[in-house]
This record gives sequence, structure tokens and C-alpha cells, in this order.
Amino acid sequence: MSESAGDVAEAEFPRDRAGDDEAFHRLVAPLQRELHAHCYRMLGSLHDAEDALQDALVRAWRGIDRFEGRSSVRSWLYTIATNACLDAIARRGRRALPIDLGPSAEHAAVDDQPLTDVAWLGPYPDSDVADGLAAPHARYEQRESVELAFVAAMQHLPGNQRAALLLFDVLGFSAREVAETLGTTTASVNSALQRARKVVHELRPEESQQQTLRALGDVRLRELVTAYATALEEGDADRLVSMLTADASWSMPPLPSWYRGHAAVTDFLVHLPLRHRWRHLPVRANGQQAVACYIWDEEAGAFVGRIIDVLTLRGDRIAAVTAFIDEGNFPHFGLPASLPA
Repeated sequence: MSESAGDVAEAEFPRDRAGDDEAFHRLVAPLQRELHAHCYRMLGSLHDAEDALQDALVRAWRGIDRFEGRSSVRSWLYTIATNACLDAIARRGRRALPIDLGPSAEHAAVDDQPLTDVAWLGPYPDSDVADGLAAPHARYEQRESVELAFVAAMQHLPGNQRAALLLFDVLGFSAREVAETLGTTTASVNSALQRARKVVHELRPEESQQQTLRALGDVRLRELVTAYATALEEGDADRLVSMLTADASWSMPPLPSWYRGHAAVTDFLVHLPLRHRWRHLPVRANGQQAVACYIWDEEAGAFVGRIIDVLTLRGDRIAAVTAFIDEGNFPHFGLPASLPA
């Protein structure tokens, strides 16, 4: 939060304590975007993040009289939001991707049905996520910390370890501030950080997508995305597979089946998605390049938004396609619901 935003927020406090709704909104508005991203990192779901943020704002409104000014408004709100997320984790547990549930399939699962009893990891529209580091001692860039691999790794941590790592290594809070947020000691925070960092290091690739995208450059990235979309629209499986790494994976939550390697991915493409007509729009999700996929709907007479493909790159090849099947995601990304014929 900028210094000027902080000054305005602090100046609003006397009116907030008197119960002024508009003043409370002015107090929290400058921080809502970053608090929302924090809730997503904690929970791995856009919808859960919205619920947790709303819960946190209600808690803040109801507890405004208990704010004594010993910490900043930002720290106070992060404490409330983090605890709202910890309560949500205790109720629901961790979110998953298909690769977490079982081995890859060798052939297209034409009868695959969505698993509705699994809490699935979801995509995040990162248009409001800031670039760079949140603080000088932060270990992760802010966009790096919404990448799929990072958020998926968070799901393997207990709630307190997620919170400690995100608050310290992503947001730049001190160990003392983290301890106060979690109601524990700095020694416990340091221990939680050590364990969390070990798990995240083992689960994340060495090179982040931010590093890969910078090395690739905007021109080459546009070429890659255009070629990917064109191959899908033209039904060209060979061209599409030529853009993948040899060990590339393709998954489609909430469908449980997923595929790895050229042979399995080709069989899947030929028997399932490439049998349909598609149109595409480029978009950004989770700090990564993504493509919004619109399938032809004869009844509607238009291409209807269905899937957001999040592309994970390795060099100038696609190492993973995570295709999130949920038209409900499209409004959150500012995408039209359909495209004309």
C-alpha cells in the first residue's frame, strides 16, 4: 500500500469508529485487491477467496472498535483475512488438480465425467496483481506467487505454514508481525517457514514462469499463443503436439483423467477436443499466459465460452496445459460469454 493511501485510511478512523459505512469503505478499498490475491494464494480458489474476503470485511466492520492502532491498518486487515482463510481451510481442506489424484491415462477417456466431490484448484485473473516484490526481503515476486505451481504447492501445506510463508516470503511482513497475526511465537513462525520452504522447493520447478516469460519475450510469446490457438481451431494435432515438451501434461479439472507425453496427448486431442469447432482469445491467468476457449454451440448460433487453458512454459515449449472447464470463470476475467460466428 502506498504511503498516501495509508495516510487517507488512517485519517478515516475516527469516522469509522462512529459507524460510518462510507468511511469504512474508503478505509479498506485501497487494500481489497491485494487482500483478495492473498486469500486466493491461501485457498487456491477464486470463489473461496471472494467468500473469505467478504467474511474478513464483515469481521473488520464488526471489530472496528477493537482496533487500537498499535499496528497499521494493512497489518490489521491482513490478520483478519488470514484468520478467515485459516477457518475456511479447517472446514474444507486442500484443493487438488487431476495430477494429484492418480496416474495419467494412455488413451482418451471419452466417457470421463466431472468429479463433483473433489475441491478443485481454480484459475486466477492476475490483472490486479502487482509486479515485482512486495518488500525488499520477500523471496517471491507477487505474480510468481499466483503461478499454478506455487499455488498448487501451497495446497500441500498445513494452514499455519501456508500463512507464515505467504506473509513472510511473499508479502514481506516481519517474523514478529507474522507471529502476532497467527497468535504464536517468532520461534514457531521460523520453524513453520523452514518446513514450508522445504515442501515448496520440492514441488515447484526451478525456474518460475515469470523468469521464463521474460526470457521468451513478448514477440515470441505472441507467436506461440497465436500458433497454439490456430492449431486448435484448424484441428491440427501434429502442429499442436510439436509445440509441447516431450513430457508435457494436459489436464482438465473437474475431469479426473489427464495425459502425459506426445502419444497420450495426441490420442486425447484427436478423440475429444479436436472434434469440435473452437475460437480463442488470449488472456492472462496466474501470472501465466492463458487462452480462453469458445466452443461452437449450434443452438446458440455462436461460440460459447467454456474453458480457460492456462499454459505453463519451459523455454519456448508448452510443458503443461491446465484446461479449467467452467464458464463461470469468464466474467471474472472480463471475457465475453460468447463470440459471434
